[in-house]
Amino acid sequence: MKKFLALLISVFLLCGTALATEATVDSSVAALPEVSTAVPDSVDSPTADIGNATLEVSGPYPFVRIYAYSGQFSDLRPESTFYENITALYEYGLSIGQKDGTYGVKAHATVGQGIIFAGRLRSLYDHGDAEVGAAAFRTEGQRSYEAYLQYLQSLNILGDELDGQYFSTASRAVMAHILARTLPEDALPAINHDAVTVGYASRHFIQDVDDYTPYFQDILALYRSGICQGVDSDGTFLPNDPISRGALAAMLTRMVDPSLRITLLWDSDISQDITWSDLVDAPDTIPVAPSTDEEFDAAIRYMLSQDDLSLSLNYGRTVDSAFVSSVLQTCLRVIGRYSENMLNYATCSYYERTGEMTVSFSVAGASADETVAYRDATLEAALSVRSELLANGFLLPSMTEREKALVYFRWICENCSYDTEAEDTSLSHTAWSLFTQGLAVCDGYTGAYNLLLKLEDIDCYSLAGSGHAWTVATLDGTEYHIDTTWGDSSSVFANELYFAMSPTLSYGFHPW
Repeated sequence: MKKFLALLISVFLLCGTALATEATVDSSVAALPEVSTAVPDSVDSPTADIGNATLEVSGPYPFVRIYAYSGQFSDLRPESTFYENITALYEYGLSIGQKDGTYGVKAHATVGQGIIFAGRLRSLYDHGDAEVGAAAFRTEGQRSYEAYLQYLQSLNILGDELDGQYFSTASRAVMAHILARTLPEDALPAINHDAVTVGYASRHFIQDVDDYTPYFQDILALYRSGICQGVDSDGTFLPNDPISRGALAAMLTRMVDPSLRITLLWDSDISQDITWSDLVDAPDTIPVAPSTDEEFDAAIRYMLSQDDLSLSLNYGRTVDSAFVSSVLQTCLRVIGRYSENMLNYATCSYYERTGEMTVSFSVAGASADETVAYRDATLEAALSVRSELLANGFLLPSMTEREKALVYFRWICENCSYDTEAEDTSLSHTAWSLFTQGLAVCDGYTGAYNLLLKLEDIDCYSLAGSGHAWTVATLDGTEYHIDTTWGDSSSVFANELYFAMSPTLSYGFHPW
């Protein structure tokens, strides 16, 4: 005969109790051909030797195409990937090509070339002429890039950080550094701010750039302003690779013409990539007749890893209601370690003679559909919190686990109030209530906090004692106890006394 036993968590789980070839330097001036770096001391022919000077900026000037391209570059074909960009450079007066009549589409750009192009671009913006800016700094015997460099230095766009590299092939990261501040911020609005901030921080996009990549902020600035989109659908930048003159032309023309800038269609909503089952460390073996807490833990973790709400057991012998009640209470106590799942209510159906059991879990006794809805809403809310913290720069991928945990600790304490009127069956015992209502009691605080930590792949679990529940987390290899409920005891700021406590200190506050 099949029997049914329903057991409300009641005291058992409430608050957790018991329970990158050498290239030429782009050195053209007005109608002068560009000079190769193969002549080490090659110089531009200045129209006047006026020495170093400071120009009064009269711009910004609109970028206007003043020439018409008609096949001036012998190596440029209409089918070339960068045809439109390179012809635009010519028409804006930013390049007339190299001495041999080519543009050098596939040639690697040098650092000096990047500086020359940047100097011309800024001069066009400030003075309506690509050469006026550098002309003010032109002297006898200069290298081809020097007047442009001095012009940019006078505007604090560049310093001397690239000294010794001017004739070297430029990496994509170095070129990003040269270009990122060439124009004022208001000329390059961050049209992709949110997509880049979240995509980068979540490591879903631009994965080959991190906070330790040289000039990473300049790289991100070009993505944000639509100057770069990366070399593939993941936004890969290849910071150490050389940059071709063709690719450089594309970046320059996007800086000149806002209509060419790229709006990144990256999906900033990362929720589609994370499910409840992703947050569980699935066991190697699945016990069907658990008898110890470790075996029950493995069985429950397997159930959670399958995104299931019921646990099938088979003891292969006669069982009675007392045994089933004991199994049910153990299931509730063990699943309480994973309070982020909010499965704080359980029922059990079983066969006396065979010992077959099905333990079904829910959120506060809700139906299966309602439980799924509560859990989906909670995970979506947690991911939204994470995205917001990433977008606002409070959470950074370069942070240590402890630093990330502190960011979330403060967020919890600043965005929730303790529900002094919560009853045993209240949803305030769940993370759903904290994220959606701003109210919770200890197991709601702890479950919400643990969920946020697990989104960062931080190992943690809930611990109970003295009618209270809090978090135990391993941060950067060290175990700490963290009590977000008591951390919320201050009316203004998070009380960080209860953050990252040693087990000894924690035991002094609440034994277990």
